[in-house]
Amino acid sequence: MRIVVPIKQTPDLVEELELNSDGTDVDREFLKFVLSEWDDQAIEEALLVKEAGGGEVIVVGFGDPDVELSLYTALAKGADRAVNLTGLGEGWIDSHTRAAVLAGWLKGQEVDLVMAGVQAVDDLDGQLPPLLAATLGWPHVGVVIGVEGKDNTVVVNQEFGGGKSTRLELQLPGVIGVQAARQPPRYASITRIRQAQQAGGIEEVEVSKPGADAGITVRRLFAPEKTGHAEMLSGSPEDVADRILDLIRSKGLLK
Repeated sequence: MRIVVPIKQTPDLVEELELNSDGTDVDREFLKFVLSEWDDQAIEEALLVKEAGGGEVIVVGFGDPDVELSLYTALAKGADRAVNLTGLGEGWIDSHTRAAVLAGWLKGQEVDLVMAGVQAVDDLDGQLPPLLAATLGWPHVGVVIGVEGKDNTVVVNQEFGGGKSTRLELQLPGVIGVQAARQPPRYASITRIRQAQQAGGIEEVEVSKPGADAGITVRRLFAPEKTGHAEMLSGSPEDVADRILDLIRSKGLLK
């Protein structure tokens, strides 16, 4: 079974986010980008399917910032190929564009299954898996928490609210939106990542951006308004205790 896992880089939410000059995007110049956590889950589940029944795992990036490191990390974990689709420009790439570009690339490949993260923290444009499935005309199942490969089908566990789930059989070729893998994503050591880098295992493919953008257009972003602040208390334990009592009394909570 040949499995494709498209990945994207998202801003590291641990970092302090700042907007660009026109307020249409975050300032990406000094921002750190990391692999989307759901795509990391999709890579792990794809590797589990490969290990259980054989096959090939191909991880595909879209030229996002720092995506090369994520591609090399995927190779270090056990992926067979890494492809970087470049030429989409800088800045946020909407999911409609990603789906159209990936569908165009897939038409020249022999692929049985696409496994993508079910969502992303910066995804305001819908989810990639259903958009890709609609473009290709392939069946799709989302919010998947387990995949078992068969002959021309896969059996998936789809999660619902309240901790309930169901098992579905999906005819191949198909698209799956992965919510969580059956086990935590495996660790790739720095040594193995460097070995993948030295092997030069990323295939660069120049693609053309679709002529007309689809989905949404971000006109303006706004930082959250500050409605309060934290006060750091210093001094002896007695001084801090007195200050806490003053604050409680000032709120009318204690007389």
